[in-house]
Amino acid sequence: MARPRIVVVGAGFGGIHTLRRLERRIPSGAADIALIAPHDYMLYSPLLPQVASGLLTPQSVAMSVHRLTRDTRLIPGNAVGVDTDDRVVVVCRPTGELIPVRYDRLVLAPGGLTRAFDIPGLTEHAYGAKTLAEAVLLRDHVLAQLELANDTADPVEREERCRFIVVGGGYTGVETAASLMRLCEEAAKRYPELRSVIRWHLVDIAPKVLPELGDRLGRKALDLLRRMGIEVKLKVSVREVTADKVVLTDGRALPCRTLIWTAGVSPSPLVETLGRPTQRGRLEVDADLRVPGVPEVFALGDAAAVPNLSGDAPYCPPTAQYATRQAVTAADNVVASILGRPLREFRHRDLGLVVDLSGRDALARVMDMELTGLPALGATRGYHLMAVPSPNARARILANWGIRALIGGDVSRMGFADDGRPSSFVANEAVDYLDAESAGREGARLLENLRARYGQD
Repeated sequence: MARPRIVVVGAGFGGIHTLRRLERRIPSGAADIALIAPHDYMLYSPLLPQVASGLLTPQSVAMSVHRLTRDTRLIPGNAVGVDTDDRVVVVCRPTGELIPVRYDRLVLAPGGLTRAFDIPGLTEHAYGAKTLAEAVLLRDHVLAQLELANDTADPVEREERCRFIVVGGGYTGVETAASLMRLCEEAAKRYPELRSVIRWHLVDIAPKVLPELGDRLGRKALDLLRRMGIEVKLKVSVREVTADKVVLTDGRALPCRTLIWTAGVSPSPLVETLGRPTQRGRLEVDADLRVPGVPEVFALGDAAAVPNLSGDAPYCPPTAQYATRQAVTAADNVVASILGRPLREFRHRDLGLVVDLSGRDALARVMDMELTGLPALGATRGYHLMAVPSPNARARILANWGIRALIGGDVSRMGFADDGRPSSFVANEAVDYLDAESAGREGARLLENLRARYGQD
């Protein structure tokens, strides 16, 4: 019997934890396990705001796939289509070449992209905070604005450069605003004239921030943000963005050269190429994580609408906590499907949420307990250390936290923002995904070329 070909798409929480579970369940050499991903690292995205603020180095949250896995073969590139008839994933390599990757079992965990809206000027002028490159560039950009503001005598330009607006009152937006506010406070020690000019805003169309925390902790988060000096405006969004101005839906036009967009995530366009039913862009799957009608394909994480059998909402939330646990079920069910054994349903009860507002401010909801202050900070950082799958990364994170606590931070720029181009949505634009019909046609064509060239699959 030929070795089964198991292909995993995506090196995020869902993909990497699926691979690690597969490697523990399958004897070495008993299956051909491959990972399709554009980068050879797993990004621990919950700590990206601390990279943007300089509290953590980029290497601390980027964990090598080669260290995290043992027998997995890395196929560099972006999966741009899935031909379920021929069981082929169409991959666009970094060179631009399209290649076919055959599978017997496929696990889709491609994650999501920054959600863009049809707002004039948004994609041209806004900055994202979802990728490692965006976090590093964002830090450089913020520091550059303060340097340029300090060097100008024009009060209008100074106001534009010293105002920063974050859109999105969820986990990423709140932590990004708080972390970068702390960065500005540190940098302002060198520029005392700017202290009274620096303004941070957090806006969201929702009626409250961090609704996942519950009403009491949500109000506490709002109070903490405002005490830090961040102006929070709710039930408001962005109408227009220019190079030096942001217009809000309440009519205010704010002089500003930095808009940070964290208002949600869209599922990867890859799921549309299967031509299967979706739920708000997420691929519908059964409770055992299989795609209906395509029993050899499994999906999880941000890109999958997974039935929530243990909660009130109809579908599981697209969070790292759920993706990590869905990965265990997906890997076990892949093995069970190969061996002809019964598959099990995914069940998980939400364990809570932790939010680090930088400095000593934190909030945590752990099961039914609500924590604030130092207990919340301990729970927050302890959770992150346990969730990071790499011992090397844990050591780096602890070292970074220790250095900051003992000798303070560094506010020097690395030069990544010198060309002045915002990083947001660049990753979204770089990949040309196929539609369902083209995926099937391209998969069959590439497979036929492969057979003609090598005489085999």
